[in-house]
Amino acid sequence: MVNVVKADGRREPFVREKVIVSALKSGAPVEDARAIGEAIERVAYDGMPTGEIRRRVLEQFHDRNPEWEENWILYDRAVKRRGAAAIAAPTPR
Repeated sequence: MVNVVKADGRREPFVREKVIVSALKSGAPVEDARAIGEAIERVAYDGMPTGEIRRRVLEQFHDRNPEWEENWILYDRAVKRRGAAAIAAPTPR
């Protein structure tokens, strides 16, 4: 089982469905949301920080549809009250 490390240091199991739900809330169609969840699950490793998961999800959004990336960033700022440092956009490739 792969455990991720939350910002406060707690560990919890990686749950692909959380990634899928985030993608759906950002506007991704179901098939894209599932593909993103699977892509993140493939690279997940034990002890992976949730910040790295966040960055990788944003990269997937950016590559597939930048509007999803923007939607996710706006949601994170408004609802979760995360600052810009916590949700920094991926670096251009």
